[in-house]
Amino acid sequence: MFWDTTVILLIPALIFAMYAQAKVQGTFSKYARVRNRYGYTAEEVARKILDSMGLYDVRIERVPGNLTDHYDPRARVLRLSESVYGSESIAAIGVAAHEAGHAIQHAKGYVPLTVRNSLVPVANLGANLAWPLVILGFFMGAPGLQLINIGILLFSAAVLFQVITLPVEFDASNRAIALLQSNALFTREDIEPARRVLQAAALTYVAAALVSIMQLLRLIIIRNSRE
Repeated sequence: MFWDTTVILLIPALIFAMYAQAKVQGTFSKYARVRNRYGYTAEEVARKILDSMGLYDVRIERVPGNLTDHYDPRARVLRLSESVYGSESIAAIGVAAHEAGHAIQHAKGYVPLTVRNSLVPVANLGANLAWPLVILGFFMGAPGLQLINIGILLFSAAVLFQVITLPVEFDASNRAIALLQSNALFTREDIEPARRVLQAAALTYVAAALVSIMQLLRLIIIRNSRE
């Protein structure tokens, strides 16, 4: 029975996650049709931002997919998706500037980013193994309690990763807006739409963290039901 009742905990978080996804898709689609007034491409803006911070050695590459944009700290490469790379839209430039913000975080040794990157292996392990361990432990009787505890511990690392992601993403967005302004890459009229795109994207990270926290709470309830 507890499997059914604990699912209820997830419903508000999942509803918020669906709202966040719809919000970011709607906002990006809206401003993907609005060309920036200076006529820069997203790649050009990212390059100008990186160069303004002395990051001449950070390369920019085009990668397949839609919104597959990311900064790779190991290769020191900023990768922009096909829909963003050559686009002159406000939405695309906002995304590119955000990823450039991550490159700057890396160069400056931004502590939350360093902590998050160090958590990636254990967070992936926790996300993949936590539920199998809990389910197995539940059907093993008393000895299974230790497996459940290990599953909860592993999943806690995944939750911590999601929580630490929040300040990392918010900071990258704040850097993006500030750098677009300080480098005169956007007009005053273009800044607010770019801010809306980044704020909508931030909601998806909040939603992911909320879902993870609710999942952890479910695991704890399941564990306590064994005692």
